[in-house]
Amino acid sequence: MSNRKPVEPPHPAEDITEHVGYRLKRSAAALRAAMDKALREHGLTVPQYSCLELLDEQPGLSNADLARGTFVTRQSMNVVLRGLQDAGLVSRPRTTDHGRALPAHLTEEGLDRLDAARGAVYAIERRMIDAIPQQRLAALLADLDRMAAALGD
Repeated sequence: MSNRKPVEPPHPAEDITEHVGYRLKRSAAALRAAMDKALREHGLTVPQYSCLELLDEQPGLSNADLARGTFVTRQSMNVVLRGLQDAGLVSRPRTTDHGRALPAHLTEEGLDRLDAARGAVYAIERRMIDAIPQQRLAALLADLDRMAAALGD
């Protein structure tokens, strides 16, 4: 027989499926599955697409910057960048004049692929946010930011 002491949940909930963390994970998994399916038609993975989006906004990012921005390890980003380079979607110099970071840039083909895939991804986000009242979107985004900040992100 153990001397287990009950741990108070962070908020009233009938079961684990009513916890905020569970709901966030369920939403993230649904988004990822929808994006995986849509991006497959464009020959991209979610990390590859995210990398292309970041490079469109901020050309010349390094492997480390891209890894942070896409929530993958630097090692995983190396694999992503190699695949994008092999597909002709991203270019990086073989060497750099300063430091070790090799700046990445989208190629014309990369821009074209991004533009095609972006429409599919934005349609998914549209479906997702259309499920909540428009006047609550700003508050939802602010709440998500506050939750991330509370956890140190």
